[in-house]
Amino acid sequence: MRTKSGALLLLGTTIVLSACGANKENNTASPSAASPQASPSASATAAPSDSPAPSAKDPVTLKLMTYTASGQEQTLKAMIDAFQAANADIKVEYEVVPYADYTTKLNTLLASGSAPDLFEVGYENFLTYAAKDQLLDLTPSIAADSSFNPDVYKKLAYDAFNYNGKQMGVTESFSDVVLFYNKDLFDAKGLKYPDASWTWKEELEAAQKLTDAKKGIWGTYAPIQFYEFYKTIAQNGGGVWSADGQPTLNSPANVEALQWMLDKASKYKVSPPLNDDTFNQPDADLNAFVNGKLAMARFGIWNFAKFSEAKFNWDIALEPGKTQKAHHFFADGLVAAKTTKNADAAWRFLKFFTSAPEAVSKRIEAGWSIPAVTDPAVLDAYYKQKPPESKQVVTDALDSLVLPPVGPKPEKWGEFTAAVGEQLDKAKLGRSTAQEALDAAQKKVEALVK
Repeated sequence: MRTKSGALLLLGTTIVLSACGANKENNTASPSAASPQASPSASATAAPSDSPAPSAKDPVTLKLMTYTASGQEQTLKAMIDAFQAANADIKVEYEVVPYADYTTKLNTLLASGSAPDLFEVGYENFLTYAAKDQLLDLTPSIAADSSFNPDVYKKLAYDAFNYNGKQMGVTESFSDVVLFYNKDLFDAKGLKYPDASWTWKEELEAAQKLTDAKKGIWGTYAPIQFYEFYKTIAQNGGGVWSADGQPTLNSPANVEALQWMLDKASKYKVSPPLNDDTFNQPDADLNAFVNGKLAMARFGIWNFAKFSEAKFNWDIALEPGKTQKAHHFFADGLVAAKTTKNADAAWRFLKFFTSAPEAVSKRIEAGWSIPAVTDPAVLDAYYKQKPPESKQVVTDALDSLVLPPVGPKPEKWGEFTAAVGEQLDKAKLGRSTAQEALDAAQKKVEALVK
């Protein structure tokens, strides 16, 4: 889950909500706990799965439960109204549940067989529900829909909600992490701005020229924690799991990547010292960037609003990698319960809500996250919302996205992230080498997946 900082908070719970439920222009980690609001016709509870089928003259009723709409209830209503205007044979009743209560309520409804027809899930949750066979396979409805073309979505984002070859959801909205940079600091040194051709080599060379220890200016920054780790090892061709689901945490590529993360501070002195307590404080990294003390930093795009406070020119670029590009992908998806009696209607709503211009444009206009669509007209409206100037980088990053490495036992995601995070902390504090930390993490994770 995202924190208000550029870093990410690790949760030890069995099931966690995806970070990207928060408003992309808001610095919060999750939707606010505002009281759910619905349209005058909306129901406050989900429909039981054994409710009687509607008569031929009555519209099909779909129940929708959401958490990301907290604070965006009017936008949600407008999107649903647009769907109903185009689909008079379907009525949508919805409930907005506060983020803190959502998982508990959803799990209770699923266990009792009274789940809503449609509900939101973060990517990590999606895998857990899919593995438990609680989600509807949308593949038959998709195959029967001659009007549907999956190219309406960014391919990797669409594929994210495919489980064992079955399409069981669609990305509703996403956020990612990119490289932010202080254009004024680059200009003062006469340096070229970061671009898509950069690798770790170019980043280091620029960071060495931009660092000014006397002024407290650091050339580059990235937190050392689990989420940053799994993305960085991917930039070096590494990964957490083998093709057959075995942990590969201490592979040479991963050790080299972790060493790079540590060396930027300990060897090259272009990042704040690893034992600097200042950067362990809430929002310290964000404030350092706003105050002109970081020339480059890896942050989530949900910090755009925060950085509008900066008194200097800044922009974003794709992150440099060593062997390849790799970017975080935090997604909220829309799925249907396996128990729904209205599979085709559910698919029609899901498709419309996540890709139809008359729906997703309302999301963009309201600043309510970003749809994973390819429609240039829709995306142009997003790109025109400044700053940053190079906003297309946000969607370009989807071509090299890295999904959270949930692994073969998604129900142990919290334990897994905590086990790896503990060893990364030891390496960060100098209590173990990169090799020792990942050897220890390997043993812990091997025990978890036995």
